[in-house]
Amino acid sequence: MGLVEGKTAIVTGGGANIGEACARMLADHGAAVAIADINEDGAQRVAAEIGEAGGKAIGLKVDLGDEASVSAMVAAVAEEFGRIDILHNNAANTGAAQMTRDGSLAEMEPEVWDAAFDINVRGTMFVTKHVVPHMIAAGGGSIINTSSGVSLLGDVLNPAYSASKAAVNALTRNTATQFGRANIRCNAILPGLVLSPVARAQMTEDQLGMIQRHVLLPRESVANDIAGAVLWLASDLASFVTGQIISADGGIVHHQPHYADMLDMFAAMQAQQ
Repeated sequence: MGLVEGKTAIVTGGGANIGEACARMLADHGAAVAIADINEDGAQRVAAEIGEAGGKAIGLKVDLGDEASVSAMVAAVAEEFGRIDILHNNAANTGAAQMTRDGSLAEMEPEVWDAAFDINVRGTMFVTKHVVPHMIAAGGGSIINTSSGVSLLGDVLNPAYSASKAAVNALTRNTATQFGRANIRCNAILPGLVLSPVARAQMTEDQLGMIQRHVLLPRESVANDIAGAVLWLASDLASFVTGQIISADGGIVHHQPHYADMLDMFAAMQAQQ
């Protein structure tokens, strides 16, 4: 028996990177998984590969900026699987076009700020809003939000992203408080730099080395590090854990890179665009 055998999970942003790893991990441990992503091809690919491996999965397109799209996605999952027990709110606006414009607050463009909050916070709220009634009907559930280590710290980079993830932390605590008596748990996972293929492609070896020097453990972070934490929080092993903001970053939150290192990295990333 898997840790989430017989349960149904939704993973937003599940068509690649961290979300894909989490969807696969949940499926490997017995959950039926709905992979919801703005990239429908990615969602369908991951679902098909889970099915080929013997799991249950569907891929669905969703636009987290559009509540009607979110509502339709959640309804489709409930119709397909009959219940919703696990929600992993993982999707975020982290495209290169967004992140490279998210620089100095003194030069912040309103549309860049709004784009971060539209998906990262408002979209997370929309999915939670539409999933919670299904969890109540099922007798409870587990919601895991992907936040970020930068939500706990000041940084020279990406203030819109950082502030939006701090809002996700607050949303996590509010969700846990409002629905705890309905046996719904809500926690947040805070990754550090997870070296997905996309992240690697955007950084030089010197930049990667600079980050790694500040990680307390002797290796780089990979997507399965986050997937394992999500699986634990989704399972009954964490049945008395709620309202928690949990770092899964190899300890980098305790030893942030030097200000000058981060400025150099940001300048190099902008030069690549």
